[in-house]
Parts: sequence; C-alpha cells; structure tokens
Amino acid sequence: MNAIISAPELVNELAGSSPPVLLDVRWQLSMPTAGGAAPFDGRAEYTAGHLPGAVFVDLDRELASAAGPAGRHPLPDPEVFGAAMRRAGVSSGVPVVVYDGGQGWAAARAWWLLRWTGHPDVRVLDGGLPSWEGELDTDVRVPAEGDFTPVPGAVGLLDADGAAALARSGLLLDARAGERYRGEAEPVDRVGGHIPGAVSAPTNENVAADGRFLPADELTARFKTLGAADTTAVGVYCGSGVSGAHEVLALAVAGIPAALYVGSWSEWSGDAARPVAVGPDPQ
Repeated sequence: MNAIISAPELVNELAGSSPPVLLDVRWQLSMPTAGGAAPFDGRAEYTAGHLPGAVFVDLDRELASAAGPAGRHPLPDPEVFGAAMRRAGVSSGVPVVVYDGGQGWAAARAWWLLRWTGHPDVRVLDGGLPSWEGELDTDVRVPAEGDFTPVPGAVGLLDADGAAALARSGLLLDARAGERYRGEAEPVDRVGGHIPGAVSAPTNENVAADGRFLPADELTARFKTLGAADTTAVGVYCGSGVSGAHEVLALAVAGIPAALYVGSWSEWSGDAARPVAVGPDPQ
C-alpha cells in the first residue's frame, strides 16, 4: 500500500464508490514572539476553507497528551485518540487520507498514529492543501461516528533507552535541522546537540520545493547513503515526535520500515543524566 496519495488520485477516489475519510490536521509549531502575535490556529484555518468533507483533528489535544517529562508531544491516551478518530468518522474498514497546510509534519503524525494503532489503510496527501486545485468548503461537517478501536503496537516505537541502543546497533536518524543536531542553535529545548551515535538527516531534504516528496528511488538512495542497508534496523527522532513522523513517512515511501522515538529530543534533553553529543560527528 502506498503511504502517500496525489491530489489527482484523491479527486478520483472521492468520486468513487468507497471514498476515504478526510482528516485536516493543520498545525505548526508556534513560538512566543516579542510582538505578542497570536499563535497559529489550525481550527480557524480549517473553518476558513478545507477539502470538501474533511474533519478537523487537533494535533496538540487529540494526537498528543500534555507536555511533560515524556516530551512536548507524548503519545496520546489511546482512549482519547480512539474517541477523536471515531468522532471524525474513522472506521477500520474505510481508507483514511490525512492532510495539513503543506509542510507534511502534522499529517504524518496522524498517519503514524493511525498506523501504530492498527488502521490498515492510511495515506497522506502529498504536498498537503496547496496541492489541491479544487474548490474548498467552509461547512463544518459532523460525520457519522466511526468504529475504529486503537490497538497500539502495529509499527515500531522507541523509548529513550531503545533509541540509545539503536544508535549503537543500527541507524538512528535525527530529522531536525542540521544546526540543531550540531548544537549550534536550540530554539525550543533545554540544550542543543544530538543523541550520541545518531546521524543527521533533516526531513526537509526529503521533499522538493513544492513540499511534495522526492521520487521513491531518490529517497531510497538518500537513506542508503546515510546507512540504511537492507539488514539495518532504522529509527527516527526529532524535536517532539512530529517532524520525525514525516521522516518515517519518507522512509516508507522509500520502502524502508522505521521506528519512531516519540519523546525525541524534548524528552532526551530534559533528562540531565542522558549524554549529549555536539558537532557534525555522530559521536
């Protein structure tokens, strides 16, 4: 099954006899500003215009639990996540397509959570909302409740100890920007740097200028250059388990299974007992 779907393909599927459920997961990391600018409001963006039939899903409230020692976007409580998915009309036997504002991170987080909890058919709209050429809708849809029941564990998940071990025994990719990996800048977390042994692999290098993923063969070549051999176990982390999900999605497009360390750097760096590496060298 493909992990992504193009806008023309989605148009065809929506016109078919078994259209997918559409989830709008617009979100972006909002940092405090000196001018006091209002934080990004995904629900307001959704209300202003969304794909026809799409239902809004709130990443911070429904795709994560409250920030704390486990990181800025820990796993959501399965009951909360399941209720949110059923409210959005998600059922186990109906395909799901997720999109966001174009960056792809939030959509990938929803994709990964649905895959991790056992949904068999989830895809991300490649390029997100900007790739859509049809009309947008402003009606707030209330779909019939779905029947999806999360069963966690269907795909790989890492904790901090597992990520540390994988950095030694396999390939642990750091999806953040290179300057954060090297410890030259850290705008969010307690300290800059990376997990010792992790390899820098910024997720923005997996996409073209329009936000669409590079062709599968190019992604495969990139990850093999980074060390993803056929027999190598692969894991990914980022700042808080959002952009890392996008890298796991890119790996899936390349045909490479990978586990996600959801706590990511926000959890790792919050524990002063965990070692921190800086500079371009993995160690």
